[in-house]
Amino acid sequence: MDFDLSEEQSILKDSLGRLLAQEYGFDVRKKLLGSPEGWSAAMWSRYAEMGLMALPFAEADGGIGGGPVETMIVMEEIGRALTLEPYLTTVVIGGGFLRLGGSAAQKAEFIPDIADGSMKLAFAQVEKNSRYDLHHVETTAEKSGGDYVLTGAKGVVLHGDSADTLVVTARSAGGTRDRNGIGVFLVDATAPGVTRRGYATQDGHRAAEIAFDRVKVPADRVLGDPEDGLPLVEAVVDHAIAALAAEAVGAMERLHALTVEYMKTRKQFGVAIGQFQVLQHKAVDMYVALEQARSITLYATMMADSLDANERRRAMHAAKAEIGRGGRVVGENAIQLHGGVGMTAEYAAGHYFKRLAMIDLTFGDGDHHLARLAEAGGLFPAG
Repeated sequence: MDFDLSEEQSILKDSLGRLLAQEYGFDVRKKLLGSPEGWSAAMWSRYAEMGLMALPFAEADGGIGGGPVETMIVMEEIGRALTLEPYLTTVVIGGGFLRLGGSAAQKAEFIPDIADGSMKLAFAQVEKNSRYDLHHVETTAEKSGGDYVLTGAKGVVLHGDSADTLVVTARSAGGTRDRNGIGVFLVDATAPGVTRRGYATQDGHRAAEIAFDRVKVPADRVLGDPEDGLPLVEAVVDHAIAALAAEAVGAMERLHALTVEYMKTRKQFGVAIGQFQVLQHKAVDMYVALEQARSITLYATMMADSLDANERRRAMHAAKAEIGRGGRVVGENAIQLHGGVGMTAEYAAGHYFKRLAMIDLTFGDGDHHLARLAEAGGLFPAG
């Protein structure tokens, strides 16, 4: 199989990598961490100018017609630069709901605004008792005339404090853990009854706790069937997992490079520590983990658009399990080889490790997905 990028894909990779290398250094990131927004509106505009916001949408909907490979390329560069902007939540996840489940009218209304950078979205799904289960939904959606009324609370809504529109899962029928009865709703983040409390996460990104107190949602803001939205949620989350895996690969690659460079310059007993064989072995362990993560990410990317939901889910379980394991190998060895400086806020290594740890936890950690993969009979079940 040919894994080489096309000319257009290579141009995308090079142009974005060059922009981030020139404009998004670690010192710039540290300043953004201390800003009220926590990310750069100027860079967000630059992404829109480059066409990154329009990338995954069909040309008929005002997009560029890219696919999972193009998303992988962008997310790898985002991982290398350790950027803070809400690309995953807005374009990959929010945009994914519209691409895969939006009506023609919804696409016409929202996608142009996403493409030009004027619309930001966030996925409000996690609840206090849901852990990693997408079907555990306590937030309710009561039918009221032709509309719905949402009541409940969502936590750790990534970039929920800056989103213009929230994609919310709410239960319109059934019990708390039933797979049926779940609807997906587009909610104006400033609508009466919506309250948000934003905060910084451990990796420097932003999140919010959001409450819905009898929030009225028009019927034309429902994505698909209001009682059968879980398959759509699972499909979008699978795309998000493939994108997160690509971001992790970019972060792991950069962290490995930082560590090797440090080993060449840091001296102990009069020689560079890279001369010590035991430390060379640790650097090799990091490289092996990186390449294994890259391989499973390529597979997850190829499977992201699979119409076989079971096959697609197995691929994402495997990717999440391997990314979680590989991220720990690379991160822990990087901190160990850097010594004390690797733990300081002034140096990049610790920040990369924090991001890898948060990627592991997003939509289920490696242990969770390994267990789900075992229940499914492995990546390639017998028979």
